[in-house]
Amino acid sequence: MPQPLREPADGVAWWSRPVPDVLGTLGASPSGLGGSEAADRLRRSGPNALKAVRRRSATALFFAQFRSPILLILVFATVVSALLRNYTDASIILLIVLLSSILTFVQEHRADRAVENLRDRVRVTVPVVRNGAPGPVPLEEVVPGDIVLLSAGSLVPADGLVLEAKDFFVNQAVLTGESFPVEKMPGPVARDATLASRTNCVFMGTNARSGTARMVVVQTGAATAFGQVARRLSLRPPENEFQRGVRRLGMLLAEMMFVLVFAVFAINVIERKPVLDSLLFSVALAVGLTPQLLPGILAISLARGAQEMARHGVIVRRLESIENFGSMDVLCTDKTGTLTEGVARLDRALDPSGAPSEDVRRWAWLNSRFQTGLANPLDEAVLAGAAFDLAGISKRDEAPYDFVRKRMSVAIEERGRPVLITKGQLAKVLETCSQVADQGRTAPLDGPLAKRLLGCAEGWGAEGFRVLGVATRELPPGAAYSRADEAGLTFRGFLLFLDPPKADVRETIADLGSLGVGLKIITGDTLPVTLHVARAIGLEVKGTLTGAELDALHDEALWQRAASTTLFAEVDPNQKERILLALKKTGHVVGYMGDGINDAPALHVADVGISVDQAVDVAKEAADFVLLRKDLSVLHRGIVQGRTTFANTLKYVFMATSANLGNMFSVAGASLFLPFLPMLPKQILLINLLTDLPEMAISGDNVDDDFVRRPHRWNHVFLRRFMIVFGLLSSVFDFLTFAALLWVFRASPELFRTGWFVESVLSAAVIVFAVRTRRPSWRSRPSRVIAAITLAVALVAVALPYSPLARPLAFVPLPLSFLGFVGGVIAVYFLSAELTKRIFYRIVGAP
Repeated sequence: MPQPLREPADGVAWWSRPVPDVLGTLGASPSGLGGSEAADRLRRSGPNALKAVRRRSATALFFAQFRSPILLILVFATVVSALLRNYTDASIILLIVLLSSILTFVQEHRADRAVENLRDRVRVTVPVVRNGAPGPVPLEEVVPGDIVLLSAGSLVPADGLVLEAKDFFVNQAVLTGESFPVEKMPGPVARDATLASRTNCVFMGTNARSGTARMVVVQTGAATAFGQVARRLSLRPPENEFQRGVRRLGMLLAEMMFVLVFAVFAINVIERKPVLDSLLFSVALAVGLTPQLLPGILAISLARGAQEMARHGVIVRRLESIENFGSMDVLCTDKTGTLTEGVARLDRALDPSGAPSEDVRRWAWLNSRFQTGLANPLDEAVLAGAAFDLAGISKRDEAPYDFVRKRMSVAIEERGRPVLITKGQLAKVLETCSQVADQGRTAPLDGPLAKRLLGCAEGWGAEGFRVLGVATRELPPGAAYSRADEAGLTFRGFLLFLDPPKADVRETIADLGSLGVGLKIITGDTLPVTLHVARAIGLEVKGTLTGAELDALHDEALWQRAASTTLFAEVDPNQKERILLALKKTGHVVGYMGDGINDAPALHVADVGISVDQAVDVAKEAADFVLLRKDLSVLHRGIVQGRTTFANTLKYVFMATSANLGNMFSVAGASLFLPFLPMLPKQILLINLLTDLPEMAISGDNVDDDFVRRPHRWNHVFLRRFMIVFGLLSSVFDFLTFAALLWVFRASPELFRTGWFVESVLSAAVIVFAVRTRRPSWRSRPSRVIAAITLAVALVAVALPYSPLARPLAFVPLPLSFLGFVGGVIAVYFLSAELTKRIFYRIVGAP
């Protein structure tokens, strides 16, 4: 079977060869590949992706739990212990490590499966001809030789050769940097043609802006031009704010803990305690104190958040974006279909003097009837009215709509007379006109008349109407017509469209405001129409900016204006990108909601890209979230869930740092004056296992309402202060327990370790309820799962010294008087934590 053509390997410039030659080399035909042949090619060429996406098997996920260097060191130390015939300790330590790993594995495995199911719901498919019939095929399964059908809004799935095209324009800025769409058509080009000059080729990662085409796939995945660029640059997605925060936090905690653990080991060796026991003790301490659960807690929290959001109509495409969703403080959106009903209605067709005109309606109907470019609701509204007779009328050519001209033209022939009909944004249509036809008379279109016509449109815009212009021109006989013929037209009249606001949009905007999220409208529509919609929905307008005004601003000036501007009107796609970058530059976490081809650049730039299930492929592919319905109210739950996920992640950090860092200070201090190890390695690991259980359930905990009312970000200064204050508080009560054990109860090493074990587990259980909320604990209800698990862990800790497991774990029964003392210590510790928390938040503030 012929292999896919690859220019670097064989020097074949396939863009310079005739179509039959390329099809023959590929073993392809216009009727497409067969199903079995396509499957065989997929096995040989691999998935159509820059980097193969491999789903982790259960086995791989389980062994991934042991990638931690600390766990590997611990397993190694356990083996050494077994070789020294200390089988009991070796077995217990290994069992505890396995139990901890299995618990994390079970949670992550469930999370992985849930996320994969959600992603499959918004999988991008491509219309491919297989076995002679078109049908949807997952983008990753497109193979060389496939025949792909493309239309406006399609993502180009791979590099290929254009077989047929009709008014087909592609935006390939991602490869060439050229912002204007390029027309593609069949026919060989020069062998040495640059990528930008290969007008018969389409490339992976670009997108169709208008028209239709049929292509044959030549190269897929990493072999494409886009794949080669990515490989040379070793591209990877930029680290977002949340990921950067987690990484810095993990490094901070790990560095502090490794330093202290090394100090503990050195102190024990200097004091001539057994070296192997000291090594095992230090390594076990590191396992218990490092934030090893952070990646697992994060994965579980994000997966649960994604499932919860899916139940409310929000599908998560990129898990890490959930945290950014919660941090979002500015949401930018178009108005059509989001703030308004999204169903445009042609209200009136008027001549230049403002009188109803059936001729204007007919010209508009013919333009919409014959155009085959970018589908839009305005054309649907025009066609929804009464149809006109097409007898004696045929289409000759068209110049499709684009986002620079903002108009479309159709050349028809009516009873042997060629006529060009142009429809589009009023100002752009008037640019092409030299005269005005009004009630049977024709007048030159001079400056005052153009100003009057634009003034009429502005008045209608203030009433909420969107106004388009219609113009015509008789054409000389010819075989083809183009954009160059859009000159010397006669202005025929206006089209007035109405799209009423949604009934519940006022309430939705108020909800977003209560969450600390400001709303900004970015639209290509006119300023008067946008202002009318804003007033109708009760949006407070603090400032406005048009596309023309934006072009006159330097980037630094735009940074200042963007934050104080509510409405951005008459903007093009590139300007949307500039606006979002300006908002991000001034410290905002920016969301953007869009569903059209022209929204893709803005969706990519935004911190939170939001699209809808009915959006074009390029918009869905660029988005982080896909809404199952286009409604701002759906976002409310998504924002709350993002903040809930962030809050529960912070809770884990608070618990791990307050209890674990306190234990580390305590161990370091105890090692200075105790003649024996304050706790055996297996006992430390058991503490780690028991305290992990409530922490692993934290992802499903309840979150206080006041936390979700405003956006939050990582604050490392706050976390460092919290870690030190509550860690030292924990150590104070540990040392109080040490003093009682040594001087009141005259504890032996075994009794000391047992007593401290029980006190450590109980204090870690209590601190869960104190640090999980900023409120007093009794005013914030934890989830039933956390409460039940924490209570069970506390009971197990108290019962272990009296159970059959006491001997292998080196525990001894505790005097009842000591249990009473521990109960008092825990009660005072809890009250102290509550008091400290109140003072801490008053001085330091919220995270």
